[in-house]
Amino acid sequence: MTQVNHKAYKFRIYPNPEQQVLLARTFGCVRLVYNHYLEAKTKSYEETGKSLSYTKCAADLVAFKKEKPFLREVDSIALQQALRHLDAAFQNFFRDKKVGYPKFKSRKQHHDSYSSVCVNNNIRLERGTLVLPKVGKVRIKQHRIIPEGYVLKSVTVSKTPTGKYYASVLFEYEAEIQPVEPATIIGLDFSMQNLFVSSEDEIQVDEQFLHYYRKAQDKLARQQRILSHRKKGSHRYDEQRRKVALLHEKIANQRKDYLHKQSRQIANAYDLVCVEDLNMQDMSQALNFGKSVSDNAWGMFLRFLDYKLAEQGKMLVKVDKWFPSSKTCHECGYVLEELSLSTRNWECPVCHAVHDRDRNAAKNIKIEGMRMVFA
Repeated sequence: MTQVNHKAYKFRIYPNPEQQVLLARTFGCVRLVYNHYLEAKTKSYEETGKSLSYTKCAADLVAFKKEKPFLREVDSIALQQALRHLDAAFQNFFRDKKVGYPKFKSRKQHHDSYSSVCVNNNIRLERGTLVLPKVGKVRIKQHRIIPEGYVLKSVTVSKTPTGKYYASVLFEYEAEIQPVEPATIIGLDFSMQNLFVSSEDEIQVDEQFLHYYRKAQDKLARQQRILSHRKKGSHRYDEQRRKVALLHEKIANQRKDYLHKQSRQIANAYDLVCVEDLNMQDMSQALNFGKSVSDNAWGMFLRFLDYKLAEQGKMLVKVDKWFPSSKTCHECGYVLEELSLSTRNWECPVCHAVHDRDRNAAKNIKIEGMRMVFA
C-alpha cells in the first residue's frame, strides 16, 4: 500500500553579508510576533477565561503589521508559522502539563530559527543554491542528492550559537513500505556506562566511543572559567562565548554521529528491536545521574532507531518500564522479590543460573517484546 511520507534534509548554507542582515531581521520579527501573541493569549485568558485561537491571531496579524511596518520587510509566511508554532506549544501544554507553559523567546539564547512553507514554488533548490522568500538565492552545501519524486514542502532556517547557518528542508514523497515479518530480533537494555547492553553478542557498544561530554569536561571548564572573567557585551566576551559554543557543538556532533552509526547498524541487522519505555528525565533527577544520562542521549538514540526501522518496514517495540526485566530469570522465569541497584550479578535460586544484571535484563526485554508482537 502506497503511503505519503515526509523526510527532512539538513544542509549548511552560506548567506552573504546582506542576506545575513535580512535573516537576522527575520529572526527578530518572528521572535517579536511569537512573544506578542503569547502575551496576548495569556492576558486574554486571565481576563475572560478564554484564550485567543490561531484564526483570531492570524487575522489580528494584519493590523499588527500596520502598527509595525518593519514586519513587512520579511517573509510573511514565516510570521504566520510563528503563530502556528505558538498554537502547537499550547496544544502540547494542555496535552501534558509536564511540557510546561510556553515561554517567551529571548534574543540572548544565540540560537535563532524561522520556518517558511513552499507556496507557488517560492522555495526551491537550484544549482548549488537555495532560493528563499525575500532572501533570494543562498549558497548551499548540498551533500546529498534529493531522490526523484520528492516534493519540497517547507524549510526551517537556523543560526547556531557558533554563527553557522543551516536549512532543514522538508520533502514529501510516496513510497510503498512492506511490513517485514520479524525474523531477527534483539533486546536492548539501557546502560549509563555503555549506552545499552544487548541480548545478542553480535551487537555490543565500545565504551571508548562514548561519554563525549565527560571527556571534554576539563577543557570545557577551562573555557567557561575564562568566559566568567570577561565583561558581558564586550568583544572579548563574544569571542570567548563562541569558543565555548564551539566546544558544545563538537560534543553534540560527535554524539549524533556515533548514535546515527550505531542505530543504522542495528536497523540494518534486525527486524524487531525491543527496548524499555523509560522516562529519562525522571531517572536523571531521581538518581542524581543527570550528566551520565544526558551524555548518552538514550532518547535521541531511540528516535534515530525508530525512523530507520520504520523506513524499512521494521518495528521498534517499547516494553513497559515497570516490567521486572532485571529481577526475572530469563532461563526459568523466576522473579526475585528484591534486587538492589548495586547488585550487578545474581544467581537464580530455582535453576541456579548465574546472571549478569544488564545482559539478563536485555534478554528479558527481548522475550517480552516478542510476546507483545506475536501474542
